[in-house]
Amino acid sequence: MNIIIIGAGEVGRHLAQHLSTEGHAVCVVDEDAALVSDLNDKLDLRAIQGSCISVGLLEEANVADCDLFLAVTGHDATNLNSASIARKLGAKKAIARVHATVQRDEWLFDYREHFGIDYLFSSERLAAVELAKHIRNPDTPVVEEFARGRIELQQVTVSSHSVASGRMLKEISLPVRTRIGQIQRRDRSIVPSATERIEPGDLVTVFGETKKLAAAVTMLQPAFTPGGRRNVIIAGGTESALALAQMLESDNFRIRIMDTDRARCDLSSRLLEKSTVLFGDPTSLDQLREEQAGGADFFVAATADDEDNIMACLQANHLGTRHCLALVHRSDYAGAISRSGRKLGILAAVSPREAARRDLMRFVTLTGFRVVMRLDGGAEVIEFVVKAGGRIDGRQVSEVSWPAGSGLVALLHEDSAHVPAADDVFKPGDTVYAIVDEAGRAEMIRLLGS
Repeated sequence: MNIIIIGAGEVGRHLAQHLSTEGHAVCVVDEDAALVSDLNDKLDLRAIQGSCISVGLLEEANVADCDLFLAVTGHDATNLNSASIARKLGAKKAIARVHATVQRDEWLFDYREHFGIDYLFSSERLAAVELAKHIRNPDTPVVEEFARGRIELQQVTVSSHSVASGRMLKEISLPVRTRIGQIQRRDRSIVPSATERIEPGDLVTVFGETKKLAAAVTMLQPAFTPGGRRNVIIAGGTESALALAQMLESDNFRIRIMDTDRARCDLSSRLLEKSTVLFGDPTSLDQLREEQAGGADFFVAATADDEDNIMACLQANHLGTRHCLALVHRSDYAGAISRSGRKLGILAAVSPREAARRDLMRFVTLTGFRVVMRLDGGAEVIEFVVKAGGRIDGRQVSEVSWPAGSGLVALLHEDSAHVPAADDVFKPGDTVYAIVDEAGRAEMIRLLGS
């Protein structure tokens, strides 16, 4: 793909490095001559110095031949305007990064329609989505989210006491809009049809909306009971911290958010309905003792300082907090902590720039589809965009002959996402997520890609 990235800061450089390594033709535009020179010296891409909203400079970057335009500077106005100009100049898809405050106002004003762009994202809010995923499922072996975080998968071992044990899938009344996408049975991996039977000991992968999955897991493993009201302490009044608190307020959590800045505390108090906002230092061991952090189920360090976040997690773990999570802006540090952090008492570390990269990768394809995830046993979750005039455009799910060894697990239409039902209709621009095994992969790619 021909990709133009506006902004060579932390997010832009991280995206440029990843995309150029994958073989895409990448051009980066930034006003900082030193950043541009460094990119040209160290990465296999083209970097141009100049104004990010200059029509002449965008033409020099070949915006008319651009498949994907990513405006990711630290300035909302620059990103929105440059993405809008790029779309008018012929870019096939234009995406703008905005701060979380702008995204919070989308219900009042449609920025995408106004500027004529395809997608807005906030790296702070995407990081909050990742943190929330770990909080909701701290003990699940595999948890992943698709369709902008609205569809989740979990893996569970089927109990011999389950009502599903020994029955065919079509005989099981799973919660609406949930689906079993894969069964791992001893040395076999199965993408099941409706006539496949569930056996005790099967490791099944279940897809669905987060709130509905608990009921599905309980059906498959009756010993599983969703936890009672869990205590969460969030350290910091950053946008990621605030967004995380807002996401958790709708679930069964008791939330305390702590910050040293009174203005941010006042803002949090205005925007949060059920959370307790505390003025204090979440990196102070004495303060954590006073707030009884040792009795909390989760401690989330989400200040603006990576070192403070890591040290605060270590202190909370020392006091006895069951699970600790850290917001770590450097993606390489976040990866290292996630791999070995459990030895230090840190469940996971989340990087905003890596969260943004993962979210944007669904817009990046070389062959018309993208592999979102590979599961043990060889099955893959793949992602397609419905083509106008394609084989499934305008058809109901039930009207399509789906290949053996495949199954639909999510359908994203604009901002609405769900597990597809038989009467759902495919529309151009919809994003389809399917699970496929080796036998069904090629035929599914031909079907969805044509």
